[in-house]
Amino acid sequence: MDAKKTTLKAAEALALARSAQQLYVAKGKKVVHLDLQRDRPDDETLLNLILGPTGNLRAPTVRRGQTLIVGFDADTYAGVLT
Repeated sequence: MDAKKTTLKAAEALALARSAQQLYVAKGKKVVHLDLQRDRPDDETLLNLILGPTGNLRAPTVRRGQTLIVGFDADTYAGVLT
């Protein structure tokens, strides 16, 4: 899915995030990793991480198996996607 071409609003983005087991969110130089089986953030916290200023799912977003990566960080992509 290309988050630039297919925009997901809050409810859809939240459902996508909740369906993953691992979540990586890159904002600037900071990367937040959540094990969603162990860490159970509330909806507001999760939405603050994955939505951009437009209220849509941030791009780029990549899902590989049970792992969801939101935002871009080269080291995270290299570590998770290889």
